[in-house]
Amino acid sequence: MGVRMALNLSLQGLCVLLSTMVAAQITELRLVNGSHRCEGRVEVKYKGKWGTVYDYRWYLQAADVVCKQLECGHAIDARRDAYFGRGVGPIWLVNTVCKGTKPTLNDCSHDTLQDYRSLGLSHSRDAGVVCSGFVRLAGGDGPCLGRVEVHSGKDWVPLSDGNFTLLTAQVICAELGCGKAVSFLGDMSIKESYRVWPKEFQCKGHEPELWFCHNESCPGDACHRGAVQVFCSVYTEVRLMKNGISQCEGQVEMHISGQWKTLCASHWNMANANVVCQQLGCGVAVSTPKGAYFVEGGDKIWEARFHCSGAESFLWNCPVTALGIPSCTHGNTASVICSGNQTQVLPQCNDSVSEPEGSAASQESAATCSDSRQLRLVDGGGPCAGRVEILHQGSWGTICDDSWDLSDAHVVCRQLGCGEALNATVSAHFGEGSDPIWLDDLECTGKESHIWKCPSRGWGQHDCRHKEDAGVICSDFLKLRVVSEDQECAGWLEVFYNGTWGSVCHSPMADITLSIICRHLGCGDSGTVSDSIVPREGSRPRWVDQIQCRKTDSSLWQCPSDPWRRNSCFLQEEAYISCAGVRPRSCPTAAACTGGRTSLQSPAGGIRQGPNLVRGIFSLSEMLCFFLGALLFLVLVILVIQMYRWRAKRRALPSFEDVPNEAVYEEIDYLVATKEDLLGSTGALSDDSVTKLPYYTGDGEDNTDFQPAPGSRAQKTDAPSEDYDNVEEVPVPEAPFASWVNEGELPPGEENVVRASPTGSSLQFSRGIAGPGKEEASPWLLQGEEGDPGYDDVELNAPQTSTMVFS
Repeated sequence: MGVRMALNLSLQGLCVLLSTMVAAQITELRLVNGSHRCEGRVEVKYKGKWGTVYDYRWYLQAADVVCKQLECGHAIDARRDAYFGRGVGPIWLVNTVCKGTKPTLNDCSHDTLQDYRSLGLSHSRDAGVVCSGFVRLAGGDGPCLGRVEVHSGKDWVPLSDGNFTLLTAQVICAELGCGKAVSFLGDMSIKESYRVWPKEFQCKGHEPELWFCHNESCPGDACHRGAVQVFCSVYTEVRLMKNGISQCEGQVEMHISGQWKTLCASHWNMANANVVCQQLGCGVAVSTPKGAYFVEGGDKIWEARFHCSGAESFLWNCPVTALGIPSCTHGNTASVICSGNQTQVLPQCNDSVSEPEGSAASQESAATCSDSRQLRLVDGGGPCAGRVEILHQGSWGTICDDSWDLSDAHVVCRQLGCGEALNATVSAHFGEGSDPIWLDDLECTGKESHIWKCPSRGWGQHDCRHKEDAGVICSDFLKLRVVSEDQECAGWLEVFYNGTWGSVCHSPMADITLSIICRHLGCGDSGTVSDSIVPREGSRPRWVDQIQCRKTDSSLWQCPSDPWRRNSCFLQEEAYISCAGVRPRSCPTAAACTGGRTSLQSPAGGIRQGPNLVRGIFSLSEMLCFFLGALLFLVLVILVIQMYRWRAKRRALPSFEDVPNEAVYEEIDYLVATKEDLLGSTGALSDDSVTKLPYYTGDGEDNTDFQPAPGSRAQKTDAPSEDYDNVEEVPVPEAPFASWVNEGELPPGEENVVRASPTGSSLQFSRGIAGPGKEEASPWLLQGEEGDPGYDDVELNAPQTSTMVFS
C-alpha cells in the first residue's frame, strides 16, 4: 500500500510539473526584416506577444533549428548584434543553445521565459538567421547548378520534372541569388528509395520565390519519377556584334550579371570561338581576329578567361578563370568570324602528316582541319595541367612521350591559353589514357599554333603503350593548400601559381569567399580568418589579394581578385584560415573527429572534457527525462525499503518457521553423519565420530558456502575415545537472522527465539522451531525413527525452550 501511495503521489507531482512546462511554451516563430521569407530577425510569440531572441550563445546549431522549423532548409549564418534591425517589445529568449537534432526552438535549452528587458538587456543584440531556403540545387559543383530539391521540414526531396518550365527555373535561380536560368534538363534518374515532392509548381516568372508559385498535386496523385536539373549562371547570353548589329561575326559580348560586357582577347582561342559559333547557330569558327571590331567602352571589358575544349554546348559551360587575371589591354577584345552556315558540321581533316608551318597548304586548311580538332588536359586538377589528349576523327586519344620535351609542351600550353610550359611530364604522370594513341615522336620548335602541326610519325603511327602517355604543367596551372604542422583544414593559405607556392592575402575574405575556399579544399562549407596568429618567418611570394567570390562561383579560380603580383600585401597580411571541417592530420577523412564534444588532454595528463554548452540549463525533453529518471529512482528506493521491511516482519512471525528449518537444520542434517555412524554401543557421542560443524556463511543449498571450523578435523581418527569429556564444543551455526539477535532487533515477545549460553555449549530454540509435536517429524539433526533422538545428553528445558548441551 505504501508503495502504491508513493507512486501515485510522484506521478501526480510529475503531471503538475509537465502541465506547467507545457503552458510556458513558444507558440509561433517567424523571421522579420530579411530580403526573403527565409532570413531575418528571429521573433517568437509567448503569452500572445511577439518578442526577440538575445544573441548570447546564439550559434549556427540554433539557427539551423529555426530554419528547419520554418521549412527553410538549413542555416547558412547565425547573425548577431541586430543585423536585421532592432526589434520592439519583449526579449523572450536568452542563453538559447540547440542541438542540430532538435525539431523546434521549444526543445532547445534556454533560460526561463520572461521579458529580459527588466534585467537590463536591450534589442541591440537581437539574433537573426540566414537560411538556405525552401529550394536548393544539389549535386553540382556549387549552389547554382544541380538537381532541384525542396525542403519538407525534415529533409531534402527531389522535385519532379512534370510540367517544369524555364519560367519556374528562372524563379529558382533568382531566389537563390544565382543570376538567371540558362538551361534545365528533365528526366534525371533518381534512386528508387527516393521519393519526389508530391506537387508540381507552375511559376509565371515574376514570383519572388518558388514558395509563392502556384502549385498543384500531381495528376492522379502520381508524380513523374524523373528529377529536374537547373543550370544558373551570371553568364546568361552571348552575341557577336558588328556595326551595332548582332550577326555571325563580330566582337564577342556576354550578358553578365545584368549587363552586356565585351570579352578580353587574352587567352581567347579557336576552341572558345567554336563554342560561340555553334551556340549561335552560326556553323564553325573560321578565325579569331583580335580587336577587329573594337567598340568603345573599355570599362565594360570582362577579363575572365574561358578554357573550352570545343565540345561544350554553351560558352558558360566551359571552365573559367578569374582569379589573378590582369586588366585587359585597351582595345584587346575578343572577336570571331563564323562560317555562317547554320547547318554546317565540323569538316573532316586530311590524315597526312602536317604541312610545314606557314606553307600554302597549311594556310588553306587552317580554318578547316585545325579548327575541327580539339585539345584538352585531363586528370591534372584543372584546365592547365594534365595528360594531353586530342579529339581526332571523333575519338579522344593521347600522345606518346618519345622525344617529348618543353618545346612540345609550350605549344600545348599556348594553344590552350594556359601561359608557358613549366614541365613536360612523361611515363603517364597524370595516369594512363585509353585508345587510341594519336601522335608519337613529336619534334616541335615551340612556335607552332597547334600541337598537330608539329612534325611527327603521323596520325595513329606509334610504337608505344599508354604507360608512356605525355602530359604538361603550364604556368597558369593553379592549386590551393593550407600549410600547418598538425591540422589538415586549418593553416596558412597558399596558392601554386607560375610554378611557385605563395601566400594569399586575407583582405577582405567575406563569408562566401571563405565558404568557397573551404569547399574547394574539401574542408566543409564555412571558415574563419584568424587575425591573432603570429606572422610566420621566411621569404615567399604573396601572390594575390582582394579575392571577392560570388555565389555563382563553383571554385576559387572563378572568383575575381586583384592581378597576380609577387608582393600583393605585407607579411602580416598573409591569410591563416580555419575551416569548419578542421581535423588533426592523424584523423582519417571519414572519421567523426570534425564535430561534437571532444576530450582534451589536460596539462596534468588527465582527460578534460570539452566545454559544456548547456551547463545548468535543460531543454524541455531533457528536463522531462531528468524528472522521470528521478521519479523512477525514488520509486525503486521505496520498493527496496518496503521489501526489506516486509521480509523482516515475515522472518519474525511464528508462521515463518520453515525458513530456519531450511536454512540451518537441513544443512546440519546434510553434514552430520547417519545415526549408526555417530553413536557407539552405549549411545554415546564420541569425539572421533563427529565431523566438526562448519561455520555457516550463506543461504545456498549446496556446500560451497560452508567452511570447516578453525581447528576442526576433517576425518575420523584411528583411535576413537569412549568418554564424552573430550568432545570439543560445537560452534554455533549462525542463522540468517543472527544479526538481529546481536543488535537487539527482535520483535517484542520473540526474545527466546535464539539464545546461546555463555560458553557457547547451549543452543535454545523456540518450541515452534526446535520442538515440533509428534504429528510432525524433526528432521533437523537425526534421520532415525520419530521420538528416538538417540542422544542421552539432550536435555529438555522449560516448556517454552529446548536446550541442547554437549558436556
